[in-house]
Amino acid sequence: MSARTPACTRTPIIVGEDIEVRYHKRTVLEVERFELCNGETHAILGPSGSGKSTLLRILGLLEKPTRGHVTLDGRPVEPGDKSARMMMAAVFQNPYLFKGTVGENVAYGLALRKVPREQRDERVAAALERVGLGGTQKSSALQLSGGEAQRVALARALVLEPRIMLLDEPLSYLDPLIKRRLVTDFSEILSAEGVTALYVTHDQDEAMVVSDRVTIINEGRVVRSGGVDEVMTLPTTEWVADFIGMETALHGGIVGRSEGVAEVSVGGERVFAVTDLPVGIDVLVGIRPEDVLLFDADVDIPQSSARNRLRMRVDGVERRGGTDRISLSSNGFRIAASVSRASAREMGLEPGSEVIALFKATSVTVASAVGVPSGV
Repeated sequence: MSARTPACTRTPIIVGEDIEVRYHKRTVLEVERFELCNGETHAILGPSGSGKSTLLRILGLLEKPTRGHVTLDGRPVEPGDKSARMMMAAVFQNPYLFKGTVGENVAYGLALRKVPREQRDERVAAALERVGLGGTQKSSALQLSGGEAQRVALARALVLEPRIMLLDEPLSYLDPLIKRRLVTDFSEILSAEGVTALYVTHDQDEAMVVSDRVTIINEGRVVRSGGVDEVMTLPTTEWVADFIGMETALHGGIVGRSEGVAEVSVGGERVFAVTDLPVGIDVLVGIRPEDVLLFDADVDIPQSSARNRLRMRVDGVERRGGTDRISLSSNGFRIAASVSRASAREMGLEPGSEVIALFKATSVTVASAVGVPSGV
């Protein structure tokens, strides 16, 4: 059985235990325990076909597992539990708007619940205002842009005033520009509404914007789970590191402290980090590639707020979209940097090159290594 997600620091609303899903004699999901905590947005992140949407359907009572059970507020629930399903609302990849007006689409769930017309109108207007579409009730739903249609789908869920929101790749079909705008809006709306949300995505940037906690799934199993900053900066296996575009988190120890800044011994190097952890503790250390600046090794670099300044060797150059991922090492200390292709060409970055790497102490994520098993 695969790893479990860390226990909630707040009251768990939904708990799935010993979950297994089999399709045609093939196991597609195997999760020992998953907790969705009250008031959080928890992202399930993973590549296509990893089982993340299946886990959402199980926890959202849209599908029954082959084995295992789900509890809601401590009581066992199943897909046929109407009272449990009434606490939830969902937004999917396709907004599934029907012919008619925007207002009619948003009011659909309220009509099924037999909410009086006057109350429906008030709640629909308020929901559309919250998603940035105030005053569009009489517009045709089928003439909306992709981004507008997904906002209507979110309003249709919010208008039900659910305790739990299920969002399954809600932005995956949108073009990159609209997606960047909407992911920030979705994050702010979910936070302002105070709903508990389960958010499935294959996009790590999206997960970092919307979530409080992240669970990474691969081949139906949990491979890393915890707070968003820790998970997305401290990968504990090579697979997770490659998936999020980093080097595997390094083991080190805090050897000193001055004015709130810790000195951390990592391999044969010393780095500075902002952390409250005490001197003498063993830690995991990670730095996001986008927080690392590179300079030619022979350039006179002006003073800056970057506390960490290391001479490092380029071990590899990998193209990733519009940027290059540069693998770096020095005395057993390994990090990656993300630079534009133009900068990589201008600097002549290739294996064996020497560079100066700069990164701030605030960019170094440090967590206690105690009790963190490999792969979790």
